[in-house]
Amino acid sequence: MTTVRVRIAPSPTGPLHIGTARTALFNYLFARHAGGTFILRLEDTDVARSTPEFEEDILEHLHWLGLEWDEGPAAGGLPERGAFGPYRQMARRDLYRAAAEQLLAEDRAYPCYCTAEELDADRKLREEAKLPSRYSGRCAALTPDERAAFAAQGRRPAIRFRIEPGVVAFDDMVRGHVEIDASALGGDLVIVRVDGTPLYHFGVVVDDAAMGITHVIRGEDHLSNTPKHILLFRALRYPVPVFAHLPLILNADRTKMSKRKSQTAVKDYIAEGFVREALVNYLALLGWSTGTEEEILSLDDLVGRFDTAAIQKGGAIFDRGRLEWLNGQWIRRLADDDLASRLAPFLAAEAAAGRIDRAPSPADIVALLPMVRERLPVLGAIGELVGFLYVDDLVPDAALLVPKRWDAATARAGLAVALAAITEAGEAGFTKDDLEPSLRGLADARGWKAGDLFMAIRVAISGRTATPPLFESMVALGRARTLERLARAVAVLAA
Repeated sequence: MTTVRVRIAPSPTGPLHIGTARTALFNYLFARHAGGTFILRLEDTDVARSTPEFEEDILEHLHWLGLEWDEGPAAGGLPERGAFGPYRQMARRDLYRAAAEQLLAEDRAYPCYCTAEELDADRKLREEAKLPSRYSGRCAALTPDERAAFAAQGRRPAIRFRIEPGVVAFDDMVRGHVEIDASALGGDLVIVRVDGTPLYHFGVVVDDAAMGITHVIRGEDHLSNTPKHILLFRALRYPVPVFAHLPLILNADRTKMSKRKSQTAVKDYIAEGFVREALVNYLALLGWSTGTEEEILSLDDLVGRFDTAAIQKGGAIFDRGRLEWLNGQWIRRLADDDLASRLAPFLAAEAAAGRIDRAPSPADIVALLPMVRERLPVLGAIGELVGFLYVDDLVPDAALLVPKRWDAATARAGLAVALAAITEAGEAGFTKDDLEPSLRGLADARGWKAGDLFMAIRVAISGRTATPPLFESMVALGRARTLERLARAVAVLAA
């Protein structure tokens, strides 16, 4: 049985996209489940748009997701590894040149001298005639003299591959038997640009063959490219790999997920505080199912269960709410020290931005976890939850201090009575279990709804109408600072 070899081949023309990450994950799971090899190859021939920054983003965030490649380019201070390199296309141009020369020598390809203006004019004529875009074939049968004449004019040729007529058929691991008529492929295909760089269709075929790729797992948007690739594999007498086309990731309105309408960069989800375990778990369930009700799955669980037969054909809806739920589930599973270390950068960022006066210590964060763990949809929400604990001079909004059923005078009186009760109870009475019955009894004795008094106190100590549980928040703040904030709130209402 052939050893499985799969690859992810991103183009460094943008940051790592959610769709590319999902494709990388499926390739990784397939390789690991089968005991095969997972390869990373950078398709960097779009020189105008490829940048080192985008390349670094892709490599860094694939690593962050835990999708470690067995073969790939030098990255992160580590050398290139693998016997089929280089793993950047711009370093593999000799291979493309040799393959192109083979096709030219066998008349499977030909030099095309058409200018951009001529091709644009042909395209417009077909548009006016309401015909699909297709190359006219004007250079397909040039004589040697005609080619020499174009060369004498200073025209440099691209290279076009001859598309053979007929039906191209293949068996897809996801979509079953597929047949596409070559007449729908747009005519003969440019495979090498005028400057000698390969186009995607050509480079991907040459590289897949040279690297011994056995299975090509990619998005459904590549389905129309596959016949072109199969024809190139055959023309170059390469083995044709097995194809699997994954369902598209769709927005809630069933439009294709794109950066124009959606948050697509993996780095943006990391910046919000989605944890890697949840993001990997969620991406795996975008178009694939375990066949059970179980949803919380680690990367190792996914490797053990992955089966391409369970990949769905229909589009996978990206549900932000479901991702947040899953993220919360994983946050609750993290060990205290692990969760505290992941929260620390977000609290440091709050301090750097001036939203809090200081960042808590690691021990302080661990102490807060029982209060916040169940309430964190993302790590980035920590500032909203506990930031008030790390503000030195908090001045609450007078309007927020007055609950809906109260007026300012009642709110002032309520806070003053609470201040007196907490002062009188002393340090020994300043516990979660003592504060609630004491303050609830105080409200009952005056005919107030406890919820109104608690809301006024909440705003007084935090400046917000929503916090973690009130009495845990007061204890975390400390008795002295709680009394100080209650006094300040009374003064704000008096003013």
